[in-house]
Parts: sequence; structure tokens; C-alpha cells
Amino acid sequence: MLEIAIRRKSYPDRGGQPHLALSGLALNAAPGEFVCVVGPSGCGKSTLLNVVGGLDRDVDGRVSLGGAAPEHGIGFMFQEPRLMPWLTVLDNVLLVAGQSDAAQRRARDLLGAMGLGEVMDAFPGRLSGGMQRRVALARAFVIEPKLLLMDEPFVSLDVPTANRLRAMLVELWQRCRCTVLFVTHDLREALSLADRVCFLSAAPGRVVLEYPLALPRPRMPDDATVQALQASLLAQHPELLAGLATAGTGSDGSADD
Repeated sequence: MLEIAIRRKSYPDRGGQPHLALSGLALNAAPGEFVCVVGPSGCGKSTLLNVVGGLDRDVDGRVSLGGAAPEHGIGFMFQEPRLMPWLTVLDNVLLVAGQSDAAQRRARDLLGAMGLGEVMDAFPGRLSGGMQRRVALARAFVIEPKLLLMDEPFVSLDVPTANRLRAMLVELWQRCRCTVLFVTHDLREALSLADRVCFLSAAPGRVVLEYPLALPRPRMPDDATVQALQASLLAQHPELLAGLATAGTGSDGSADD
């Protein structure tokens, strides 16, 4: 069980004044659950991932994964692929997995399954943007993480490429059954991927609505069922994407359906 309880998280703004990014934020995720986090720009979504992943420890709060601090077994995927340009595709994946025979087999199997078998020895500069994201996705899964943190990993990609990567992500997740915390500004993307969507308020961010999903998989953002669900949700909560849930919520922030 991933348990997040952040009382306060602040950092200096550009003028050196303290900016309160997160306050009173409580969020849990069951083992193997796919949770998407949606909120307005500047609400602290990326800050939340940095805290959960241990990249930012200057916080008044607590994060635990199965009763322990989640210092190991975490996979990351960011907005940019963050590949080392001087390393081959295979070596970029092995960078986080080590050089053992088992790691080599996992890396080669993953890259082959993702259609990258013929470019394992290529350098990232030779790859398209979509292929670079596939390498980053393989690198995130090669350690067989207990927790996968994803910060808008498919932003700026064309629709067919993004949809192909979403399908690969869901396939890998269903095989691995790690817990996923996926940040996005795209509500349709969240509804197409998640078991549950958590909506954050404007800064300082806190959870204002949790929305469980029971739609069968596979789903894509442009599916009619996903678009209809988005329209229904926004009709019920017109300012939800601005960080406000003004109707239909219980005292714990969950949907009163």
C-alpha cells in the first residue's frame, strides 16, 4: 500500500519567497493500482512525484510503501526521455538495472517486445521522439518496480504515437502489476488509463475528488465511452479542472454516486 500524507511542502519562488505547493494532501494507492493525478497548472503535481520518489525530502509529511520508505524499487518516467546521448539504447536501459545476466536478459526481452530489438546498439540521437519514449518506458520497467512514477510522459507526442505508448504501458503494467502514480493534465488520458483518478486543487495542492473507474480495458482517450464519461464528470463538476469540486462529493472527497 502506498500511503502519502503531506501536511506542508513549500519551496522558494523566483523572488526567494516561500511558495506553499502542497498542504493537507492525503492519497493512498493499493498494491497494483493505477492512479492518475489531475490538476491545474502549478498545483504541485510534479512536486508530489518528487516527494514520493524521494527526490525532495524537505517536506513536512510522510510517504510509505508497504510500511517502509519507498527508497528502492521505484521506476521513473518524466516528460522528457532523459536518455544519456553517449550510451546505446541497451546501455541506457541497463544504466538502472545493472550488468548482471538476468538484467541483460530482461532489458533485451523488453526492448524486443517494444519493437526496439534492431536499435539496441544505436545511440538515442538516431531515434525518433516516440522511439526514445519507448526506451524510457523500458528503462522504467526493467527493474520490475513496486512503484512507477510518471510525470506527463506522453506530452507533446502525436496522437497515434501517444496511443501506442499508452497501450504498451498498460500491457507492461498488467504483466508487472506494480503500483502506478501517473500525473497528467489531460482528463481523457487519465480516464483511459486509471483505476482511479485523483483531482488536485489549485496550489497549495490537496485532493478534492477521487473518482473510481470501472470501464473495461483496453480504452483510449478518443473512445466514445471515455469522451462521454468526461462530459458527464465535467457537467457534474464544471470547475473540476480548475481545482474545484463543488457538487456530488462526500466529506472524504470521494464521489457520491
